[in-house]
Amino acid sequence: MQWLTTVGVVGSARRGGVDRAPWAELYYPIQQAPDRRMYALIRTSGDPTAIAGAAQAQVWSIDRDQPISNVRTVEAILARSQANRRFTTLLLGLFAVVALALAAIGIYGVMAYSMAQRTQEIGIRVALGAARRDVLRMVISEGLQIGVVGLTLGLAGALALTRFMGGLLFGVGAHDPLTFVALPFALLLVAALASLIPARRAMNVDPIVALRAE
Repeated sequence: MQWLTTVGVVGSARRGGVDRAPWAELYYPIQQAPDRRMYALIRTSGDPTAIAGAAQAQVWSIDRDQPISNVRTVEAILARSQANRRFTTLLLGLFAVVALALAAIGIYGVMAYSMAQRTQEIGIRVALGAARRDVLRMVISEGLQIGVVGLTLGLAGALALTRFMGGLLFGVGAHDPLTFVALPFALLLVAALASLIPARRAMNVDPIVALRAE
């Protein structure tokens, strides 16, 4: 049996990636467990790259023949370990932006076509006393109805795909409440803005011109 003396306790260490759960870790003195590789961590209060040369000089002052290589900051190590996930997340973000733009264009096209087909109806509403703000509210509400239907289907699909997205997330749960609350409001805002131009056109319809239109 080999007796060991505890000389310090460190926090939880995540070896093999920051997304892996920490496990029990034991550090041996270099005299008891010699290794060809040795790593030194230096905590700094400023730019860590500025003291790299001074750290190397300090080591060489003790052993001139000691090779030193692979000097990196912790931020660089973490960035490299997350490079693949960052790239995948970036692609998903780009696809999401494109999908959002297509959805906005689609809602705009549907509402613009619908209002063009309902020019006489809108003219009759205005001629019978409907306020223009009521026409504006009607068109935007119809655009929001389209957004709500798409949002409901999207949330159902998002909840079904969370188990596949869990591996790409770190520090954020797959069922993050902020994400599932803030994004729906943002999407409904996009739907309202996409309906705004057709709504303003419908609001400015001249009843006389609309009633004469075929």
